[in-house]
Amino acid sequence: MALDAESAYHTPMGSFSPFGLKGILFDLDGVLYVGSHVIAGAAEAVRQVRDAGYVCRFITNTSTLSLATLQRKIGALGFPVATEEIVSAPQAARLYLQALPDPVCRLLLAEDVKRDFAELRQSDTKATHIVVGDIGDGWSYSLLSEVFNALKNGAEFIAVHKNRFWQTESGLQMDIGGFIHGLEYASGVTARIIGKPSEDFFRLALNDMGLAASEVAIVGDDIDVDVGGGQQAGLRGILVRTGKYRQAYTEASAIRPDLILDTVRDLPAALGL
Repeated sequence: MALDAESAYHTPMGSFSPFGLKGILFDLDGVLYVGSHVIAGAAEAVRQVRDAGYVCRFITNTSTLSLATLQRKIGALGFPVATEEIVSAPQAARLYLQALPDPVCRLLLAEDVKRDFAELRQSDTKATHIVVGDIGDGWSYSLLSEVFNALKNGAEFIAVHKNRFWQTESGLQMDIGGFIHGLEYASGVTARIIGKPSEDFFRLALNDMGLAASEVAIVGDDIDVDVGGGQQAGLRGILVRTGKYRQAYTEASAIRPDLILDTVRDLPAALGL
């Protein structure tokens, strides 16, 4: 089932030029699909961009799905994406941890995602690194207190991301950013943010593409995390009016997208394809 654009506003092209662009980073949920529903025209838009020779990567802060599960979901929705083309925040966290001498991790992650961290040492009581992703209803006061005490005792605080909210098929839903912020406030420990809008996350994607930041644009539905993060890393930021996009929130933001599209299906035309 495909979703139509939620906005009927005219797409402003402004002074945007695709000159020099060689690669596109596609955010997933909210740009290509929402939950299990594909954005109308998204698959064809991706195909056109690929066929035109652009290097494409598919990026996400989603922390509820392992890399294998995420790849299967994307494929089932009609996007033939190879595992190697996906850059996810949990995978970035795994790479960060693997580069450390001998981390002992407490993984506050969905069970499916934990599979990708199986080779790392783990402990709920003697962790040197606390890794926080989306655990849904798993949060409780006692768990928050355990994490608080671990941070006060010197554990490094690693947040897969710090998103405020996300778009579900039934509406907006609070994301893990509130829990991250609360733990930071209580413990006095600042979390290392691994996913978007971390510049390191965008550098990881750029290195994988073999392109400079000036040669890449990100297409996202989050003006702060996608567009703002991408622009901070030197990319061009394209905002779509689907997913978590809200006009009032966008107008109140100090971030100015390089281009605003009604949906990702308008991207080929914006690139002159």
